[in-house]
Amino acid sequence: MTRLRTLSTLLASAFAVALFFLSGEAAAQMKVAVIDVQRAVASTEDGLRAQATLKKLFDSRQQELNKKQTDLQRQREDIDKQSKVLSKEALQKRADEWQKQMMELQAVFVEYNKELEKKQKELTDPVIEKVMAIIKRLATSENIDLVVDKATVAYARGDLDLTDRCVQMYNSGGGGGAAPAPKK
Repeated sequence: MTRLRTLSTLLASAFAVALFFLSGEAAAQMKVAVIDVQRAVASTEDGLRAQATLKKLFDSRQQELNKKQTDLQRQREDIDKQSKVLSKEALQKRADEWQKQMMELQAVFVEYNKELEKKQKELTDPVIEKVMAIIKRLATSENIDLVVDKATVAYARGDLDLTDRCVQMYNSGGGGGAAPAPKK
């Protein structure tokens, strides 16, 4: 979702620059709307499917990691219990082996996270692109000069929020084709 944060920052910056350069009268006539891009992406049918796929993948990986972590905890407890009985060399050997396995587990954890991020990007990027196209269509059809991500705005009236309409258009197949009729 770093792409969404970057997009939000970019949109907020554009808004600030536009307001700075516009005269007071032009700024007063400027039509602005907001959208919660992250919620829009997550609320679409494709976004919900992507979340379910990611959750399934995450849950299976998490179970695997939990099992390995539990095994390592048991090994550590065994090492601690046997510390008085084992020779220094044997104890050191077991501790070294445990440390090696712990580092391997951490590497697997990092690899799983990278894999999940890659899969998330793969599943959500097409949804983000379609949502952005719908935002552009809504802005064009309703003569909106600027659409700002709601995450970067402290306050906006509810009637300025395009999020629900964007999700509705997306789910009804409105990702392409003709622009909707202007709202009055």
